[in-house]
Amino acid sequence: MAERDINLEISALSATLASIESVLDLPNLQSQLADLEAKAGTPDLWNDPENAQKVTSALSRVQGTINKVLGLKSRIGDLPIMLELANNENDVDARQEVEKELDSLTSAISDLEVQTLLSGEYDHRDALITIRSEAGGVDAADWAEMVSRMYLRYCERHDYGVNVLETSYAEEAGIKSTTFRVSGSYAYGTLSVEQGTHRLVRISPFDSQNRRHTSFAGVEVVPVVDQSDHIDIDEKDIRVDVYRSSGPGGQGVNTTDSAVRITHIPTGIVVSCQNERSQIQNRATAMAVLQSKLLEKRNQEERAKIDALRGDTSGSWGNQIRSYVLHPYQMVKDHRTDFETGNTQAVLDGDLDGFIAAGIRWRREKK
Repeated sequence: MAERDINLEISALSATLASIESVLDLPNLQSQLADLEAKAGTPDLWNDPENAQKVTSALSRVQGTINKVLGLKSRIGDLPIMLELANNENDVDARQEVEKELDSLTSAISDLEVQTLLSGEYDHRDALITIRSEAGGVDAADWAEMVSRMYLRYCERHDYGVNVLETSYAEEAGIKSTTFRVSGSYAYGTLSVEQGTHRLVRISPFDSQNRRHTSFAGVEVVPVVDQSDHIDIDEKDIRVDVYRSSGPGGQGVNTTDSAVRITHIPTGIVVSCQNERSQIQNRATAMAVLQSKLLEKRNQEERAKIDALRGDTSGSWGNQIRSYVLHPYQMVKDHRTDFETGNTQAVLDGDLDGFIAAGIRWRREKK
């Protein structure tokens, strides 16, 4: 195998980061940061909680982007020095450390490059992910749980915060549905490309005759609302049911009826929360989830009107976005981007970076 030209790779990375820095307009971001810091430092900031939330959220986002760019520049600047020391001392281990750092930087800069494509109104927000078992019986319930684990592992890899709000367990195995909040910079913009139907083909572990089964899981991704979105919900339009939280196999988690299910009667949207300690907390969390889903519904309706006006009748995502084949061969393929891999286990363990990056680029091209 030919030896890597590390200096050439460093130069290419530097050029890529310079291009990203130009797109992000770093001087403008630094100007925004100074302005936001001044606003955040005013004594009466929290007299208007809605505005305060917007200011602090924007400050955190801008600060995070600047720190990421400057941090990457510093790391790239250190590489030639590390390489020179390794070469002068003919230190094989030190050179391997340089190559490892180079690979890490390549991945980080690629992630940042994809982030520059996230310019939607809600892309910077946290995400609410709901996963439901669809066609396929007990296999579908098991598949829904596998999909849930896949995204939780992805979030773990990327240091996203996760708060599981509700899980409805199936009787035999797996789950009927689960909803969790993903917190982190551009969580919604990044994960929104995962919305759609995910199809699994495998030898069913629940079939005594070892036959091949196909099952489906639906993934819904919506942005978390903030106080400025003004989604008004009339109390007359909702039905609130309380019940006892339960775990796998119907096992009771709480001894009181603290879990809350809210049905929005006009739209039929149903949300649940059972992870908080009290009924009041569960109701507040469930209402926040309902607001997010109603916001997304409103946005979909607005997009549908625009599509109708311009004669665009194609769906944004279609139905089935990805297939996971475990038998008779191993492959995961995205049907929108044609991105695929034979390493199915890595994908199910949360290695979704290639699929998500391809999905974000595909979405930008569609726009």
